[in-house]
Amino acid sequence: MLDYQAPLRDMQFILDELAGLERIGELPGCEDASPDLVSAVLEEAGKFASGVLAPLNQAGDRQGCRLDDGQVFVPDGWQDAYDQFREAGWIGLALPPEHGGQGLPKLVATPVWEMWFSANMAFAMLPQLNVGQTEALTIAASEEQKATWLDRIVSGEWAATMNLTEPQAGSDLAATRMRAEPAGDGRYRLFGQKIYISYGEHELTPNIVHLVLARLPDAPPGVKGLSLFLVPKYLLDAQGEPGQRNDIRCIAIEHKMGIHGSPTCTLSYGNDGGALGKLVGEPHQGLKTMFVMMNDARFNVGVQGVALGERAYQAALDYACERVQGRDVVSGESGQPILVHPDVKRMLVSMRARLMAMRGLLYTAAGWFDTARQHPDSEVADKHRRYVDLLMPVAKGWCTEVGNDLCDEAIQVFGGMGFVEETGVAQLFRDARVITIYEGTTGIQANDLLGRKILREDAATLRELIGDIRATATQLGDHDRLADLAKPLGDQVALLDETCAWLLEQRAETADLYAGAVPLLHLLGTACGAWQMARLALAAEARLQADDGDTDYLRGLVELARFYMATQAPQSHAHAHAVRRAGRVLTGFPVAAL
Repeated sequence: MLDYQAPLRDMQFILDELAGLERIGELPGCEDASPDLVSAVLEEAGKFASGVLAPLNQAGDRQGCRLDDGQVFVPDGWQDAYDQFREAGWIGLALPPEHGGQGLPKLVATPVWEMWFSANMAFAMLPQLNVGQTEALTIAASEEQKATWLDRIVSGEWAATMNLTEPQAGSDLAATRMRAEPAGDGRYRLFGQKIYISYGEHELTPNIVHLVLARLPDAPPGVKGLSLFLVPKYLLDAQGEPGQRNDIRCIAIEHKMGIHGSPTCTLSYGNDGGALGKLVGEPHQGLKTMFVMMNDARFNVGVQGVALGERAYQAALDYACERVQGRDVVSGESGQPILVHPDVKRMLVSMRARLMAMRGLLYTAAGWFDTARQHPDSEVADKHRRYVDLLMPVAKGWCTEVGNDLCDEAIQVFGGMGFVEETGVAQLFRDARVITIYEGTTGIQANDLLGRKILREDAATLRELIGDIRATATQLGDHDRLADLAKPLGDQVALLDETCAWLLEQRAETADLYAGAVPLLHLLGTACGAWQMARLALAAEARLQADDGDTDYLRGLVELARFYMATQAPQSHAHAHAVRRAGRVLTGFPVAAL
């Protein structure tokens, strides 16, 4: 069984030095996020992750979920773990205090969720949905709906889901057919079917609150005709407690490649007169509200990328330190662990470098979320809001792709034993495979980056971001010990600048541009990773010069940045070339030749 230990030292360093925890703690509404409190939260979360959730991960994968007469049974140990999780208040860590949450910044919650996903992703998908649903209801629900539902969702007393996908409507929500008919008293009856609903049915909580996209009778076609409805598993009685079972049935659970401990359900609404629910927000504005929940989910899926990559890295490192095989190619000495082999060391250092680049980007973005929401200066808040919007496709798309690569590479470190289920690393690979798919595939994220985030605003925010990366490159050039990092980061700036200008010049060639959208996403992700690693090196070197102790660790971070610049950053040249050249070749490729 794979052990897991939260990488608290890495997390704390990035929080302090890259994401600006001290600065975030000075924002209105974030004052409780003192260094001592944050340190205590991370330490306790790490204990819960390694002591409660991680031991259930492999057993839950093997046992999986089962459906029996409409009831879903989750793996053994899930109920006790969820009860402990809920009673400790972890769901409400960054949720509104007026509904029972603790109101801490998203920056504090992000490393905590990384721990949950690393320890047991299948389990953590359940409480994650409560967080997203709280965000959606907070902005769109009526005061009566908030009073009725939010306290119990924030506490985790009741579970939550997001119902978008239908058999004929996957990523194309315009094809949604679920219908909602007025039933009087402000209620609606829903009819239809939803698929791929994570934790759509279970007995872990006394009620499940579904947020469902459906069409009213007068709905216009397409996504502009989608409304959002709150539909509980059990209707509430006069005392506000779960009473009569609503007309919702789980008719199947998916037999998946991974995340076996998370039931992915097919839900049928309205087999017996209609599932009763209430409209959330305005008619035909459902997708706009649901995007709040989807954006939160997309960011968290990016966190899943670094989380699963971290767990895979830890497993690979432990194995490489213990497994004795072959001879040292330099000394010829035998009886040494495989860690001494250059290629194994290369894989491990590469894994760690990419982990730190992803973690730096995601934590920094979490700080942008908080700044956008809480900063009193509207211009500062707006800049960080635009940065979040621009890089959300990268946080989701690039980080999940890299997370997949890390899990794949961990299997390579294990060799043949990685292909054997008993070692546990294969599960991480299986679990990670879906994160590039759900909440919008990498291609969808890339299209969003190109169309909505770059071309629509003439690359204004991207150019602003490029300016910030250029400033870091200048800072490196003026540094006595880190000047060698200035050129590789400067190359990233030049590639982004040139590619940005080319995209705007060629914007009329739509097909060509979108054919190169995924390489564009990888280009921006790799460049942002280089930026974060440069900032990491600057911070580590500053601590070294201040004689801050932990010398080996800090020097390791500087060398890790050098390794990223030497091995990962050059890949941006290939991505930039593909953006410019591959699209035109692809659009001209005859389909018949396939």
